[in-house]
Amino acid sequence: MTLSARNTSARTNSPPLQGRGRGWGLSAARLDVLNTHARTMRNQPTEPEKRLWQVLKGAQLGGYKFRRQAVIGNAITDFLCPQKGLIIEVDGDTHTDPAADAQRTKQLEARGFQVVRVTNRDVMQNLEGVWRMLLDVLEGLPDRRSPHPNPSPEGKGLEG
Repeated sequence: MTLSARNTSARTNSPPLQGRGRGWGLSAARLDVLNTHARTMRNQPTEPEKRLWQVLKGAQLGGYKFRRQAVIGNAITDFLCPQKGLIIEVDGDTHTDPAADAQRTKQLEARGFQVVRVTNRDVMQNLEGVWRMLLDVLEGLPDRRSPHPNPSPEGKGLEG
C-alpha cells in the first residue's frame, strides 16, 4: 500500500487514538478506505444532510463546532460535535434495518459518544424543531474530556 503525503491519518507510525480519531485499533489500510469513503460522502451529501449542515457549520448552533462524515472506529458518522461527544445521524431510505442501527448506536455509545437520530422527513419539514432539539441536547451534555496524548508524569503539570 502506498500512502500519500496528504493522507497522514493512515500512516502506520501514528499512535492509536491520538489526534482526530486516528487509530481506533484499525489497520492503516482500513482507515484509508474509511477516510476515502467519508471524503466521497462529504462531497456528495444527501439533501437533508445539506440542509442540516447549513445550520451546523461554522459553529452556528450555540457556538458548537461540528465535523461532517467523521470516522469513529469502523463507522462513518453523519455529524460529530467533538466538544460534547454528540453524534447526529440523519436516517433516511438507506436505514432499513433498525437492529443494525441499534447495534451501531450501541457501539458508538460504548466509545463514550451520545447518538441522536433524526429522520430525513424531520430535517426537510421541521428543521427549526430539529435544531432546537439538538441545541437542548448539546446544552444538557457535559464537555467531553479526552486524555492528553502526552500526559505529564504523576503530580506534574496543570490541574485539569
